[in-house]
Amino acid sequence: MKAKLSATTLKNIDPSDKAFEVVDTEIKGFLIRVQPTGRKTFYYSYRLETGKRKRIKLGVLGKDFTIGQARDMAMIHAGEVRKGVDVQKARVVKRRAAEDAQQRTLGVFIEKHYEPWVLANRKTGLVTLEKIKTNFPNFMKLALEDISVRRVELWRTHKLKKGIKAKALKPSSVNRAVTALRALISKAMEWGLLEHHPLEKLKPLKVDNSPKVRYLTDPEEQRLLDAMKQRDQQIKDQRDSGNRHREQRGYPLLPDLSEHAYADRLTPLVTLSLKTGMRRGETFDLLWADIDFINDVVTIQGGFAKSGKTRHIPLSPDALKVLKTWARQSDDLKGRVFPADDGGRLDNVRKSWASTLVLAGIQNFRWHDIRHHFASKLVMRGVPLNTVRELCGHSEMNTTLRYAHLAPDHKADAIALID
Repeated sequence: MKAKLSATTLKNIDPSDKAFEVVDTEIKGFLIRVQPTGRKTFYYSYRLETGKRKRIKLGVLGKDFTIGQARDMAMIHAGEVRKGVDVQKARVVKRRAAEDAQQRTLGVFIEKHYEPWVLANRKTGLVTLEKIKTNFPNFMKLALEDISVRRVELWRTHKLKKGIKAKALKPSSVNRAVTALRALISKAMEWGLLEHHPLEKLKPLKVDNSPKVRYLTDPEEQRLLDAMKQRDQQIKDQRDSGNRHREQRGYPLLPDLSEHAYADRLTPLVTLSLKTGMRRGETFDLLWADIDFINDVVTIQGGFAKSGKTRHIPLSPDALKVLKTWARQSDDLKGRVFPADDGGRLDNVRKSWASTLVLAGIQNFRWHDIRHHFASKLVMRGVPLNTVRELCGHSEMNTTLRYAHLAPDHKADAIALID
């Protein structure tokens, strides 16, 4: 059946018991197929130079697809066929290209490729993934090659600008986020998914590489130690008072703490950190098997170290004493030195740490500053920087050099040479 396909014609075409087609009399190859259900689908039929006939679906007549749109598409395809284009094959190629582009987006690459690799091969894999996903949500639908220097520079400008709802990021924080993104793209290049690095020419923001190091003064350190003793005693007194209350009412008593040196894990945990410079995660993962009480050495296993390398730290008399005392009141000397209350890995000690700092009257001192305190004290006592680097487990000497200015009289001695 042939007819000029128009809005009027289509209104007068009723479905029958069998599907049938109506071929347009104006555009060669343009047709509509009518199903018994009333569904009307537009096609464009064409013949290849080889003589083989093909047809390509244009769309289904409805509120979102009109006869006018169908005619326009048919005319476009007719022009392509006259140029020798196989429009059906071209559509398949275009669709596959779009699918390939979708597979190359940052979000898909993370999900299918980078996330499994980084979790298996990097200790800080979860942190890295969170950093990328949190900082670059608007990049997730971009193809990897479209993450350009310009886009990242615009992102940096936005993050450095303090907004009404969000605080501005420090340049160092911005650099760390970009470094994580660059590392991801470098891995995509290594796996052959990119021919060149789109952020190759991106320069990091300038930051102060010698920031002020926060460490405890001698009076502050003493106040911290005194505050921990005071806290231990307060907890013990509260336990004794609570048990007397329970006993009077016939309730089961809680474990007696009066015979213990420490009320809980905080004092030995902080003291060990002050005397060894261990990272918080390293102390949380520390096993009793890692402590050599014969040679007075604690071993940080590479699997738990940020650098991935095993290191050994000699135990000072104070550190050794606190560990032996803590061991005497510990129930399990085969697992973690500082387990959580349920026996698993400790998650954090933020609440108890914050209250202790308030009790000690110490401000602007983070848990990580304990490492700065350890390194600073070593340098101020004349310990060589390379030794400090080894004890702290710094992967690069530049990290240790932030403490160089604390070395006793090293600048004064240099200036004295010109007198």
